[in-house]
Amino acid sequence: MAALSCQFHSINYLNSQRLKTRSKHSIISCSSQPIQSNIKVVINGAAKEIGRAAVLAVTKARGMEVAGAIDTHYVGEDIGQVCGMEEPLEIPILNDLTMVLGSISQSKATAVVVDFTDPSTVYDNVKQATAFGMKSVIYVPRIKSDTVAALSAFCDKASMGVLVAPTLSIGSILLQQAAISASFHYRNVEIVESKANANDLPSADANQIANNLSNLGQIYNREDSSTDVLARGQVLGDGIRVHSLVLPGLPSSTTVHFSRLGEIYTIKHDITDVQCLMPGLLLAIRKVVRLKNLVYGLEKFL
Repeated sequence: MAALSCQFHSINYLNSQRLKTRSKHSIISCSSQPIQSNIKVVINGAAKEIGRAAVLAVTKARGMEVAGAIDTHYVGEDIGQVCGMEEPLEIPILNDLTMVLGSISQSKATAVVVDFTDPSTVYDNVKQATAFGMKSVIYVPRIKSDTVAALSAFCDKASMGVLVAPTLSIGSILLQQAAISASFHYRNVEIVESKANANDLPSADANQIANNLSNLGQIYNREDSSTDVLARGQVLGDGIRVHSLVLPGLPSSTTVHFSRLGEIYTIKHDITDVQCLMPGLLLAIRKVVRLKNLVYGLEKFL
């Protein structure tokens, strides 16, 4: 019995020594791993409704942080307070993009500039971000195809990633993809959209859907005899009609109607709050850091 007891004590002692050795190696291994820093995000157009929503979303998101806020309104005020946060972010709103980018570039951290500004300033904004080694996410309504082409050529030369997103709404992208699938089975299609104001009509979403459905080898609504009647809506692409409703209080809505004899297929997407764009924005920020050229459309990453 004494010999058996000694064997048990020896085994226990060896096991405890092995555990201690493993613990030491584990500690050394963990401490040697590099700590990944957050993506530093600069919001250009931070005082806008979508800019404020972006600040809140980035602040709550894992792996990223707001590092700068640019706007011509509320200059000098803390962006956290402008967004209604309980605690200030200690990040003042500035109207000098170069100053903000220069300050952030000194940290050598991965940084992304989110642009909510204006089509006339987008190209220069991307050039400034590129000069400081930063990628860009662009969500600017009415950006022209010539500007996108110029940006694409610039990004190819600079090997710099830029994501131009006609929409940040994942639901809108899914509607567009469903519309493309349906277009192979129906010859009649019309788009009905509603807006609270008439900034640009047809909207970017309606134009994008019409572009997606065009050049697929067929002309839609061939049997429509009311082609020249203005009340029938505007014709886009390969015979696709668009009707735009504009009334204060209407939600932003897009409906696509397909039909053939004895059947109607309808797909619809509503936007009731700008918050719905934030999952798409966070996805765009995470994806653009790996790009070395311009990508048009968030749908490329879904």
